[in-house]
Amino acid sequence: MAAKDFIVAIELGSSKMTGIAGKKNLDGSISVLAVVTEDSSTFIRKGVIYNIDKTAQCISNIVKRLTTNLKTSISQVYVGVGGQSIRSVKNVIVKNLAADTIVTQEMVNELMDANRNMSYQDQEILDAATQEYKVDNQYQMDPVGIQCARLEGNFLNILWRKMFYRNLNKCFDLAGVPIAEMYLAPLALAESVLTDAEKRSGCALVDMGADTTTVSVYYKNILRHLAVIPLGSNNITKDIASLQMEESAAEQMKLKYGSAWTDNGEIDNNMSLSIDADRSVKSREFISIVEGRMEEIIENVWYQVPSEYADRLLGGIILTGGGANMKNIETAFRNHTHIDKIRIAKFVTQSISAKDPLIAARNGMMNTVLGLLAKGDMNCAGDEMDTNGDLFKEKKPAPAADIHREPRKANELGPGVVQTEAEKQKVEEEKRRQEEEAEAAAKKALEEEAEAKRLAEEEEKKKNSSLKKTGSKLKSFFKSLIAEPEEE
Repeated sequence: MAAKDFIVAIELGSSKMTGIAGKKNLDGSISVLAVVTEDSSTFIRKGVIYNIDKTAQCISNIVKRLTTNLKTSISQVYVGVGGQSIRSVKNVIVKNLAADTIVTQEMVNELMDANRNMSYQDQEILDAATQEYKVDNQYQMDPVGIQCARLEGNFLNILWRKMFYRNLNKCFDLAGVPIAEMYLAPLALAESVLTDAEKRSGCALVDMGADTTTVSVYYKNILRHLAVIPLGSNNITKDIASLQMEESAAEQMKLKYGSAWTDNGEIDNNMSLSIDADRSVKSREFISIVEGRMEEIIENVWYQVPSEYADRLLGGIILTGGGANMKNIETAFRNHTHIDKIRIAKFVTQSISAKDPLIAARNGMMNTVLGLLAKGDMNCAGDEMDTNGDLFKEKKPAPAADIHREPRKANELGPGVVQTEAEKQKVEEEKRRQEEEAEAAAKKALEEEAEAKRLAEEEEKKKNSSLKKTGSKLKSFFKSLIAEPEEE
């Protein structure tokens, strides 16, 4: 039977692209209806699209496979944004006010919009997390209703390279797959694996992927820092492959023997690990390769935790993603960071029912796409497919989804929501229209002022001319009065 009400989310990972369809139930749980994956290692590197045509084709394949499983066309999808070059930058916007001015929501919205309109060279603002507001000399989370003479907004802007952002949007346009909403993947993941207590008391979420490791730092329920490190579990595989073996064999050795930390006293110097029928590697050498790269990853993760929050992580470090499945990973992080509280998030906090083995494995590898699915709130189901027809008939690419017909302002965007390029274009067009209208109004005002000045000058000239003529007539009249007696 065809599904009629479901949400579809797509995650573009470095090793695989995942599409998932699920239905939200009345009790808040989610029933997964279909999951499909496609290898993406040849066209997505470190979470970034490098081959637009192949990525668009892969997106199209994902949607077609989901459509076949659901027996219903897909009208739109939710998309996660992540990968290399995503970083956070602090920004401050100040508004000076008259003495004892009461702060209004409109003033706060103006600060948010001004921050969103900031421009960074070659960088696109994906999201802006409000840190706090400074009202005169006091910090407040909600300044509305407070009297002050100076209002300061502190923001954390999440940036990504414009080229990566445009490539992502272009791929979905070429695939003819409308985007319902784009979400910042690390924030969607955090909402699904972190507890309120962890975010409130301070924690670092470390998502260990194939090519990248994403670090998100939270304190007092606010995102304080976000960075993507260009190192992942594939780097360990490549290091093992340097022992002159295929990467597939190196991956198998990593999964079978790899450990993030091994006690020196437990290493058997005489033990060897088999590479193939003819070759082997000393256990100590293998351990050194794996631990060396893992130590580098952990050191880079810890470097990304701002110093002002390093001793405030009462919620500890939460590890997730495929890389977090390595043996003794908690011990390795504990030894290098000196943070005792380490938790591995193997699954999301939402109640999920699924028969698919990828979901049932609960190994952390599906957490991000499940987080994206949980964020979705618009029906993605289209028309029911004709089972007697050709599901794979070539169709003309559909135009980009026009969900948000009116450009949304910064204060109207939810946390982690990324505007699509089509929506940003609407915002830019609206901004240009307002600027053109303001310029035209200013020009008209200047023209009216010039015209009024000209008319006033002409009136003055007429008045002066009239006075001059009257004076001349009076002068002639008086002259005639004086001259008449002389003639007699």
